[in-house]
Amino acid sequence: MSEKQLSRRDFLRISALTAAGAALAGCQAPPPQVVRETVEVPVEQTVEVEQTVVVQATPAPEEVVEISFMGWGGTEEDVGVRAAIAVFEGAEPNIKVNWLHTPENYSEKMLAMLAAGTPPDTAFIRNQDFTTYAHEGMLLDITDMLKADSVVGAPGYFIEPQETERATYQGRWYGIGSCWTGSHIYLNADIFDEVGIEPPSNDPDEAWEWDYFVEVARQLTVDTNGRHPGESGFDINNVDRWGVYWDTWWMELLGPIESNNGKYIDPSTGLLTLDQPAAYEAIQRIADLMLVHQVMPHSSVLAQLGMSNTQMLETGKLAMAIDGSWALAWMHKIEPTLGTAVLPKIQRPATGLQAHLHSAFAASKYPEAAWRWVRFLATEFYQLQFLRMGLWLPSQTNLITEEGLAKWMTTRISATEGVHPPGYELIVTEYVPKYGHILYQPPGYQQVEAVLNPAFDAIWIGDKTAEEALSEVAPDVNAIFEEALR
Repeated sequence: MSEKQLSRRDFLRISALTAAGAALAGCQAPPPQVVRETVEVPVEQTVEVEQTVVVQATPAPEEVVEISFMGWGGTEEDVGVRAAIAVFEGAEPNIKVNWLHTPENYSEKMLAMLAAGTPPDTAFIRNQDFTTYAHEGMLLDITDMLKADSVVGAPGYFIEPQETERATYQGRWYGIGSCWTGSHIYLNADIFDEVGIEPPSNDPDEAWEWDYFVEVARQLTVDTNGRHPGESGFDINNVDRWGVYWDTWWMELLGPIESNNGKYIDPSTGLLTLDQPAAYEAIQRIADLMLVHQVMPHSSVLAQLGMSNTQMLETGKLAMAIDGSWALAWMHKIEPTLGTAVLPKIQRPATGLQAHLHSAFAASKYPEAAWRWVRFLATEFYQLQFLRMGLWLPSQTNLITEEGLAKWMTTRISATEGVHPPGYELIVTEYVPKYGHILYQPPGYQQVEAVLNPAFDAIWIGDKTAEEALSEVAPDVNAIFEEALR
């Protein structure tokens, strides 16, 4: 069953689930337990663990219960989840976690389970699915349990207001974010040094103005005859090095939109606002990097070359790539000197944030045990694994302090030593907390993507302006949102 085939009637049928246990507050949490153990996990990896596990506010089950946990991810995430399960089960001997690793066709398989009335107890929830599931009553309301918890419920534990904005629906908590990931610039610093241009900064207070960014991208773009865009004879079909590649899905567009004081979707109304000037003007600026300024290749060019943006950076075919922070997990391995920087600004610094959530389903027979697992995933141990490899950014405030950074951040010295480029701590401590914005994706968002994507395609190839394309589809999109709430 595809997402498009799942009607609201199907959702309502699925949502005839009990929410019992959602209001459990429980007793006062006992003192912390310190767990020290060597965790044996698959893929011949051993994880050394010294982790304080604070028992949460709900009582532990008196008998052994088994809950399921469904999620996607490659080898690193599979190993990380298994390591977390080993630590959790060591601290919670009466709760066993069955990991349903689903690296392919995750959405389709999840929807099939929901339609059959057999959801997992807990799972990765895509941010674009979260409000739909919450609206239809499929997710466990964890508000009271979270607020009663002395650790994850403590004021200031999460980076705010972003955590509350993404993990709540109509004022109630239905999950906890896994981490944060944000958009920023990756750059081949050797190219900047060769051309004699000072690279952009990781400090949001020093974010480049948009026009300057475009001018630098023009200087960095050169064809096989040494000409730059705007010069007589510049050959767009034979570019030796491109100035920038800016990915064009919603997360990479959210930064420029917010930077121009616009909104993708207005969280107060739940309606699309891409047809408003602040939004479509920012989107047009991205399109103009290809269509007007000729400093950015179309995605088809990368496909023809058979190269990713990482490979183009490494081979000197690309000077700057705008991508998600997760890409650092593999970009830090390139041979040239790797740099990072905040996005250029239009009116103000801004970047888009996103990440999947961890939630329990209301149908779980063991809501207390499911909560304890979801809560454990929001503690330090689980997040640290993925922070160290460059895949995630922290969502917990204690991990962006000087002491917290020392637990996971390593300065990149070469392709084989260290992960985070010099100055990257400013992305973590200044850019994400102060200038990071999430996209509110109301119920019905899954169906909206099918309407928006063709409109964006028309913009990127120049068939329509951003204003034309987005003004045409906005009424249809908003009709979908309104119908989803009926």
